[in-house]
Amino acid sequence: MNIAVLGAGSWGTALALALARNQHQVMLWAHRTEHAAALKEHRCNQRYLADFPFPSNLRVETDLMRIVQRNQCFLLATPSHAFRAVTLALHDHGLVQDHLFIWASKGFDPDGPTMLSQVADDILGPDVRKAMISGPSFSKEVAADLPTAITAASTDDHTAFEVANLFHGGRMRVYPNTDLIGVQIGGAIKNVMAIAAGISDGLGFGANSRAAIITRGLAEISRLGIAAGAHPATFQGLAGLGDLVLTCTDNQSRNRRLGLGIGAGETPAVVLSDIGQEVEGFGTAREVVKLAEQYAVEMPICQQVYKVLYQGLSPQIAVESLLARELVVE
Repeated sequence: MNIAVLGAGSWGTALALALARNQHQVMLWAHRTEHAAALKEHRCNQRYLADFPFPSNLRVETDLMRIVQRNQCFLLATPSHAFRAVTLALHDHGLVQDHLFIWASKGFDPDGPTMLSQVADDILGPDVRKAMISGPSFSKEVAADLPTAITAASTDDHTAFEVANLFHGGRMRVYPNTDLIGVQIGGAIKNVMAIAAGISDGLGFGANSRAAIITRGLAEISRLGIAAGAHPATFQGLAGLGDLVLTCTDNQSRNRRLGLGIGAGETPAVVLSDIGQEVEGFGTAREVVKLAEQYAVEMPICQQVYKVLYQGLSPQIAVESLLARELVVE
């Protein structure tokens, strides 16, 4: 299939490489012309994944009109805050009902906050086939073709299997799933929990604390997901527990690194500048608090992360506030 990957950061580049390994014809779209020029010149993403050269069936493109005209499938790997603008641009350039629209962005639309599937429906209409891929997957390991298992989610069974088949092959295993709401919620909120785990580790609180954050974090994710209409079993799978454990425990996670820096005494602004790439959990922490209010769901870990990031709350006080909460039955 001819597939366009929109977003030439580390994640978009890794997914483009994975699709090219499966013998698809891939166009990788870069928003900035200077970045696209560097990709074309060096035939690799020197900034993010310098060790992985582009194969001949992976081309770089900047013209959205040409991308829409020459591809049947579109995979968005942009930050979630850019999802609406890029989707609208694709629509304006002629994306039609027989196209397949997929995203790998893990977050919410900040204008709502709403789930990205709702944004896609609003812009593209209900008849364009849509799906999301998610699960425990770091870009460098996907680019290196290390064993990886992910989820392909769509409300339509046939579309979920179609998307799974696009990525399934070699060392990548893909599981179709029809719980699009649950997969989106799991993929987004695990980033906030990774910030919390990083803060805890940065404070030197140890493995017990990290395990508690992961476990109670999963409970928070599940509560919001079920309230929004997700299937409970989704949160025990790759897009729930799997992605949560990965992101909370490995320093390849930018969200965890943000938390580590804050726990060590740096301000969020300084740590974000040092990381120099998108940290999805930073925006998601703000958006998930609004969603929790909308669905009348208690999410105390997310609430404390929000206060640390946006209200200047001391990480130590945030931890004390969580520990001082009234006893409840697990």
